[in-house]
Amino acid sequence: MTHKKHIIILAAGAGTRMRSNKPKVLQPVAGRAMIEHVLATAQALKPNNISIVYGYRGDQLRSHLRYENIQWVEQTEQLGTGHAVQMALPQIADDETVLVLYGDAPLITVEDLQALEDKRTVLTAEVDDPSGYGRIVRGKTGIEAIVEEKDANTEQKAIQEINSGIIQAAATELKQWLKQIDQNNAQGELYLTDVIGIAAQAGQPFLPVKLQDSNSVKGANTMQQLAELDAIMQTRYRNSLMQSGVCLQQPENISIQGQIQCDADVVIETGAVLKGENKFGEGVVIGAYSVIENCQLAAGTVVEPHSVLQEVVTTGACSIGPFARLRPGTQLSTGCKVGNFVETKKAIFGENSKASHLSYLGDAEIGDEVNIGAGTITCNYDGVNKFKTVIEDGAFIGSDSQLVAPVTIGENATIGAGSTITKDTPANQLTVSRSRQKSISDWQRPKKKV
Repeated sequence: MTHKKHIIILAAGAGTRMRSNKPKVLQPVAGRAMIEHVLATAQALKPNNISIVYGYRGDQLRSHLRYENIQWVEQTEQLGTGHAVQMALPQIADDETVLVLYGDAPLITVEDLQALEDKRTVLTAEVDDPSGYGRIVRGKTGIEAIVEEKDANTEQKAIQEINSGIIQAAATELKQWLKQIDQNNAQGELYLTDVIGIAAQAGQPFLPVKLQDSNSVKGANTMQQLAELDAIMQTRYRNSLMQSGVCLQQPENISIQGQIQCDADVVIETGAVLKGENKFGEGVVIGAYSVIENCQLAAGTVVEPHSVLQEVVTTGACSIGPFARLRPGTQLSTGCKVGNFVETKKAIFGENSKASHLSYLGDAEIGDEVNIGAGTITCNYDGVNKFKTVIEDGAFIGSDSQLVAPVTIGENATIGAGSTITKDTPANQLTVSRSRQKSISDWQRPKKKV
């Protein structure tokens, strides 16, 4: 009979060696908290139930993980991994198969866990340096015991096959074995791994399933180890992108902190930082040292170097940057250009409209074929409220103009350079707002005082 699966994620540790005020499992790897990676993997297995055992600063953890269908179990005393699983037992039905994962081990994959099937199993790995890990002591029919580093003798310490900590067993068996574990060990804790030896003595040994990639077992207790996990995850992400046809220039210098969906012939140049959920259409180019976060960029969009985009949508091929900053709510249509040192926020551009340099465009609705000169500002904030600027099709905004919202610039209107516009301007006319030029003959330039 196929049992329903109940996944327990252990996440109660304080991680004191991290020297952080937040739970260890909330430390980020590749842009997401470690436990978010583990939870995503667990959910991909489509279990019947997921329980998270929490402890240190649990309010932060519960606030961060606002997922449905999670059963929360508080471990008020950290008495070991066996004790943590014991705390979750009341929520586990007898007809379930229990899989135990760890919130600080984010590199485990769905494929790794699928290899366990529904058997009584332990994930193991063979490593060159097993220091700090529990050793797998094999017998003729399975695992005889898992011996922790502090309890191991010299012969056992030489074993290079290590325990991942991830075990799977039928709930009825696990409940029975957990009643028999004790704190008679070097750390005075209730070890989950002790159930392996108890099961072997009962003639029901656990089977070892060795991981192909030993990195999958790695966890983090220090910031140095956290950086190692991040580097491994980054490499996985980069390799996956390149295998799908994405061109990464100097991939080791590209930071991927989230998920990316790419069509054909996407190019990502050196130093780029990609955060959150990004979607790039065919032929998109991300320039060197640009930061792209939660964006949807249509086919043919080119982001020149050193640009920063956050929650930007392009609906056709357009040009952005270099040194442009596009903030949330910016939308660019086909043929648009937002050039160097232009900042936008909640700005919607029609087709073929351009703001080539040195402008701020916030809370703006810009039509088709609009040209916005250098130094133009939409004055959208009165100190309390925000207001919209509307620039209709074909308008030409002269350099160094200030458009004081709320205001509408009519279709095909021209705004003379240096104008401050406070009222709606008519279509097809030139509007100028500036004083007549004059020269003062007796004016003296200020001199530096001695």
